[in-house]
Amino acid sequence: MKEKKISLLFPVKEDGTEPKYRSLSEETIHNLGLDAIIPALSPMEAERSYILRVLSHMTDDPYVASYRSDVFEDILNSPALRERIMKILDRIKFLREYGTFKRDYDESASAFELMHRLEEINDYIISVEAIHECLMDTSLKSEGLKELKEYADTIYNDNAFAELKEDISKVRASTTDLKSITLGVNLNPRFEAESIGVVSINNKPFTKSGVIGTFSDAISSRHDHIQDGNEWNGNFKYQPINPTQSEMTGILEQIGRIRIATSGPIGFLTMASIPEGDSSVDVTRYMNRITNHMLFLTVRKLRSVLSKYVNVTITNITDLIPEFMYYIRWAEYVEKVLEAGYVLRKPEVANNGDPVFMEAHGVYNLLLAHTHLQDKLQIVRNDLVFDRDHNIYILTGANRGGKTTITVAIGLLFVLAQGGLYIPGGSFKYAPADCIYTHFPADEDKTMDLGRLGEECKRFKELYNLANGKSLLLLNETFSTTSFEEGYYIARDAVRAMLKKGVRTIYNTHMHKLARDIEEINAESTGSYGSRAQSLIVKTDGSERSFKIAVAPPEGMSYAEDIARKYGVTYDMLTGYGITHPKE
Repeated sequence: MKEKKISLLFPVKEDGTEPKYRSLSEETIHNLGLDAIIPALSPMEAERSYILRVLSHMTDDPYVASYRSDVFEDILNSPALRERIMKILDRIKFLREYGTFKRDYDESASAFELMHRLEEINDYIISVEAIHECLMDTSLKSEGLKELKEYADTIYNDNAFAELKEDISKVRASTTDLKSITLGVNLNPRFEAESIGVVSINNKPFTKSGVIGTFSDAISSRHDHIQDGNEWNGNFKYQPINPTQSEMTGILEQIGRIRIATSGPIGFLTMASIPEGDSSVDVTRYMNRITNHMLFLTVRKLRSVLSKYVNVTITNITDLIPEFMYYIRWAEYVEKVLEAGYVLRKPEVANNGDPVFMEAHGVYNLLLAHTHLQDKLQIVRNDLVFDRDHNIYILTGANRGGKTTITVAIGLLFVLAQGGLYIPGGSFKYAPADCIYTHFPADEDKTMDLGRLGEECKRFKELYNLANGKSLLLLNETFSTTSFEEGYYIARDAVRAMLKKGVRTIYNTHMHKLARDIEEINAESTGSYGSRAQSLIVKTDGSERSFKIAVAPPEGMSYAEDIARKYGVTYDMLTGYGITHPKE
């Protein structure tokens, strides 16, 4: 069977080239709130980690973004397909490690290793059959799922696959009976474990009330006696002990110091002596050797069958299971958000070739909807454009007026869109970013050595050196931990430098003067391809926050003045000057 690599998340282009990916930093993941949203997608840590890994690996290749977006839409619009795929997830352990087994199947391969490989191939068969079945009658539009359908059909209809299925079925029938191993322990005159041996390999697991049972009823406070002889009389019952973690570690360490001998008639008790001063013996390795002897014919048959399929690359199909899981978990989440009444739409990748381009209409911060799924929040939606005339935004507005919320919202739009997912808003057309960099206020314990301003400058320089004309840079109150004069001086030079690189930037700040001087800054800068900065404000309605943004000069301190008048803390109101008192 000829195998090829296929992926629903990391496609390879027709010319065989693989896109380059950059990783979001832990700080950016936290600043964008991804660590707050993703836990709601799955209760399983392994799934959450996988979803985060996918989202945090970004590429500016438009092909990847479109490819993922189309696959997601197919899966979102096909609940029946999702239900069938979930059955695969239920049957196969999530993110199992495939391909770790040695492929030569020589004499060093133990029975347990061979049976592990056997189960891997069986999972592979299950995956191929399930994917073939669930895609058979599904109306597909995406390139990714169409290619997968063709791929799965080719494997399924291959004569070699039918032969593989038959061979694996036969050999599994003779190995799946191994359910438990009975061990015997001999004691020395000091009542210490002197030797341990394998008594039998059984086709039933031990249970508290099973066929063999435990020793507890025979050796307990209620039956305080020792059996005469060591012949099994059918009265032994299995009593599982539940030691603490530290006790279990001690038990395993003691067993690990036992050396198991492989001499003696096959199928009879094989003893192991306690070595002196040897603490590095791997008891599992010796147990494998004993099992190989006791299951000689089975092991030989396993090697014979598996050697025929040494070149079967099971990862090509089984790696798709977690990829399906990624899309299914997001589809379930998107349905919840839509059911709560919020607007989500499929993004569109721009084809104008401008790496700066973005055109967003009616967008909002997904974190707001996420925290208000039960009680629908009336979220203010906004429009924003990135182009050469609007390459950098200096965002100003009242405290708690929504500047950070808007800044984060733009970052989330790119992460979700490039992850192939629906975005919160009416429409989002964009050129993918190669990475997103955030510069938010740092925790004080991270600024002890350099001081807060020194730490901010150091971090900004690192981000600036990483960013380019295809990146997205989000700054939140950067250079605000010093005096206004010093902060303004540094911020002005930083904006000029960013214009030179042409990096898409939102810089939210309380330094209104920076926004007022934007035309001077534009005139002083030799921006990449004529890039320009603009003043962006969060508009106010009297003393009320509107949460609406607009490209306009900064509103200055009018909002603060309104608040001061509302609470009576202007100079005139505090001192009584200018106030006409009513006549008594």
